[in-house]
Amino acid sequence: MRRVRYNVAASLDGYIAGPEGEFDWIPNDPTVDFAGLFAKVDTVLVGRHSYELTQRSGAPWAPGARVYVFSRTLRPEDHPGVTIVGQDAGGVVAALRAEPGDGEIWLFGGGELFGSLLAAGQVDSVEVTLVPILLGGGVPLLPPAAPRTRLALAGTHTYPSGMVALSYTVPRD
Repeated sequence: MRRVRYNVAASLDGYIAGPEGEFDWIPNDPTVDFAGLFAKVDTVLVGRHSYELTQRSGAPWAPGARVYVFSRTLRPEDHPGVTIVGQDAGGVVAALRAEPGDGEIWLFGGGELFGSLLAAGQVDSVEVTLVPILLGGGVPLLPPAAPRTRLALAGTHTYPSGMVALSYTVPRD
């Protein structure tokens, strides 16, 4: 079974983007090994808002990765090169996880998509890098209606910039 990794940066008060969707508060720490973090990622899951942001600022995933955009409003014919998913996010991700191979699936964003896939039992790990900043508002890491989910600590790492990476697995009962 292929793994789904939710890997995201968050402010200390729990926001993954500022009130206007901005992420300029995330430091560019040269010691973060993005190539190593995502070497096995071959599929990316992204919500509409996050997808639109990457269209303006550049996609952080590797060229050639399969990209699934979850949106009820985007039209597939307007977005060649990505797969638009308008319904049954949990079913689509379950099918991707069941594909043969050992490539990982990166849940890039956002919080609403994370919440729905967590509720559907389709997230294997939650990897949050806490950034030492308080935003006071913005896009939450997880929407308020998300299910309570216990996590098991898998690892931590502190960066010179003061960021702290926390890695958790989602135990299966």
